[in-house]
Amino acid sequence: MNQIVTSGIVLSRTNFGEADRILTVLTPDQGRIKLMAKGVRKIKSKLAGGIELFSVSDITYIKGKGDISTLISSRLKVHFGQIATDIDRTMFGYEALKRINKTVEDNAGPEYFELLRATLEALDSLNLSLESIELWLNAQLLKLAGHSPNLKTDTTGNTLKSDQLYGFDLDKMAFAPREKGSYSANHIKLLRLAFQLQSPLTFSQIQEKDTSVRDCLILVKSMTSQFAHN
Repeated sequence: MNQIVTSGIVLSRTNFGEADRILTVLTPDQGRIKLMAKGVRKIKSKLAGGIELFSVSDITYIKGKGDISTLISSRLKVHFGQIATDIDRTMFGYEALKRINKTVEDNAGPEYFELLRATLEALDSLNLSLESIELWLNAQLLKLAGHSPNLKTDTTGNTLKSDQLYGFDLDKMAFAPREKGSYSANHIKLLRLAFQLQSPLTFSQIQEKDTSVRDCLILVKSMTSQFAHN
């Protein structure tokens, strides 16, 4: 038998038959995989406890001949249980799972696993700003997709200035000087941190005005929509 042992984060669960489930799981070394969890919906199933959402689990599976492999053991490693105590964090947690599932290829590298693990860890810390976590995740997904904005020079090629207001050109993915622009040096600084910092915990602990975070989140979502169908 071709048994594979790895870690996994469940992205989605679909009921199958009377007691089974088909799982989509993100791993650090096997990419995105589909697993058949047989009998997992039975009360005494030994697999059920290790495939909770918002968790990192140790899993062992047998490689299938087709697209779906068979899960043979699972053990909960880390469960981010605080997420489910807050409705807004829970809803964004589900959204994050869907976003990653939609974004990654089956041969996804370990960076996507770490991105999702870090996001769940941050969401589990109830004292951290949800908007900051969401901003960081959206920025990191854009970065991994190769769509980072130009945060060094404006649309005319000049270095971004601390005393200048800007608009944002989505086609050029760069800031454009505007006399009554919506974005200041504070917004640009926050965006640079969102794209550069590898940890949402570090990013979320940076004290910035809520309006700056919100403005940047709206902007980054607009950037994401720009490439959604490309």
